[in-house]
Amino acid sequence: MQRYAWATAAIVVALVLAFAAVEAAGVGVLSDPRAAMSDGGAFAALVGVGLLIGDVVLPVPSSLVMLAHGALFGVGLGTLLSLLGTVGAAVAGVWIGRRSERLLGVPAGERRRAQDLVDRWGAVAVVATRPVPVLAEAVVIMAGAAGASALQVAVAAAAGGLPAAVLYALAGSLVVHAASGAAVFLAVVALAAVFWLVSTRQRNGSGLRRT
Repeated sequence: MQRYAWATAAIVVALVLAFAAVEAAGVGVLSDPRAAMSDGGAFAALVGVGLLIGDVVLPVPSSLVMLAHGALFGVGLGTLLSLLGTVGAAVAGVWIGRRSERLLGVPAGERRRAQDLVDRWGAVAVVATRPVPVLAEAVVIMAGAAGASALQVAVAAAAGGLPAAVLYALAGSLVVHAASGAAVFLAVVALAAVFWLVSTRQRNGSGLRRT
């Protein structure tokens, strides 16, 4: 599992550095996307969903995007738009992982062990890390590199992303400010932690089939 571990660590480091660079440079839409979405309508919806999908490789403040979805489109549609972006990012991560697998040069034995791990715990890992910045992206990319099914990753991402999508949309529909986003973030991370603990105690990881 050594090469997969090093690749995962490299992805995490790269994403953290990208976040730091964007924060230091103050890159408009990536620093605060709400201005680009302020006019509402179909354009704002496309920008929001597109940013959430791009979050798999770009330092997008997804919480602000989801809050804006709630503010602009209400709880129902705002939740749906955020969920579309979240699932799209997961599928894009699988696609990237599959195409980067050759670059890793993973020996056959290590690949089989990684596939066994994905089969046993893949869905649980995707669900539990979906609300967690950086880890969410790293997990789906490495799941793709290990041969996980894009469809099942999408289902797991939808399950893991739904609580955050609903809570951010609700907070955004009421009032949009940093405190709301921070409170929701803490809530969804706490839910993810509880889910992970319950799942690991049951020792019956929900698998991801390979394609």
